[in-house]
Amino acid sequence: MSESEQTTAPAQNRKPKRRRRKPRRRQSNWDLRQFQVPAVAGKWRFHDFDLPLPLMRAIHALGFEYCTPIQAETLVHSLLGGDVVGKAQTGTGKTAAFLISIIAYFLEEQAPNAQKPGAPRALMVAPTRELALQIEKDAKALARFTDLKVASVVGGMDYQQQREALGGKLDILVATPGRLLDFHEKRDVDLTQVEVLVLDEADRMLSMGFIPDVKRIIRHTPNKEQRQTFLFSATFSQDILNLASQWTFDPAHVEIEVTVDNAADIDQRVYLVGDEDKPRLLVNLLKQESFDRVMVFGNRRDLVRKLDELLKKSGINAAMLSGDVPQNQRIETLEKFREGQIQVLVATDVAGRGIHIEDVSHVINYTLPEDPEDYVHRIGRTGRAGAKGVSISFVGEEDAFSLPEIERYINNKLPCEHPPEGLL
Repeated sequence: MSESEQTTAPAQNRKPKRRRRKPRRRQSNWDLRQFQVPAVAGKWRFHDFDLPLPLMRAIHALGFEYCTPIQAETLVHSLLGGDVVGKAQTGTGKTAAFLISIIAYFLEEQAPNAQKPGAPRALMVAPTRELALQIEKDAKALARFTDLKVASVVGGMDYQQQREALGGKLDILVATPGRLLDFHEKRDVDLTQVEVLVLDEADRMLSMGFIPDVKRIIRHTPNKEQRQTFLFSATFSQDILNLASQWTFDPAHVEIEVTVDNAADIDQRVYLVGDEDKPRLLVNLLKQESFDRVMVFGNRRDLVRKLDELLKKSGINAAMLSGDVPQNQRIETLEKFREGQIQVLVATDVAGRGIHIEDVSHVINYTLPEDPEDYVHRIGRTGRAGAKGVSISFVGEEDAFSLPEIERYINNKLPCEHPPEGLL
């Protein structure tokens, strides 16, 4: 974990480091004796950070015990008020890392008396609706035993309903760039009182062309010396590092390497199969009883649509997630998949990245991704939180060129075999 070089900002402008204070909020009769976690060498517990009791109660309710590496390394700096630039892939626990820090701060420091309606104390900007809504859901879960107010503004959903949710005191706002600017231009959102800014999946915001919008948003917040800023990215390109230097002040750099090891307990299999045999192999695999909750990835929208049709015709409970699906339907599909009403979710990389769903038993790569990093993101959908997971990749003639690049990227030789007897 390395610290960035000190900037030359005047000392009077620098953000004071926070002192740990006891929460001012009245507590229930719940106490830490109901949340026993033994100390383990080499692991950080949430107990080790002296977090406010309502937050610890929520952490306990969510079943968290030990911090993931990105959580531990982030909290060491962020709980003292420092900025953090983090490199971590989806599924490493980065969302909880910044949410825990923000909620702890808000429970210990009362909101300004002059806080305006629609003026969030914390602003979280994410590239996609699905990711923003997931962050909002996680924030509400961690703030469930507090009176902190959480809201979201995202495109593709009812504007007036979101506008009404902004009224009164607002602690945490999660947003996509375009919709946030719409609300700001109509003066329904005031960004002048933002104390904490989170920029999640900055690399995706860059690749999706959102950086000009993000720059406009940041210009309306307090300057970087007067706010705390978190920036997370799955990759650290030079462009991302340049943006981080512009938007953060004296940050700690936390890097969790993008490796398959971080998605521990994943049994990776590669099935060598002719392209014409892939549909039959997929159907036969999914009809096995052990395949409970499955994500199937394809490289193109048209392929995902064909696979969705194939599985439904074969009597498999499937749905698809791609840019062709209307936003409200995508959200409904995700919820049904989470609740177990849908067995198989067929998705493109864009639609699938950033989705946080527990208990995905299998990931099937119907086609190998063109970008080796997407392989890691795909299989990271399974094997979470210590659970066992399985990834199966179909490698045909068209995939043969991608396999060596993926193996070089993950620094691991994947075992190739023919599909088990009876599947073709």
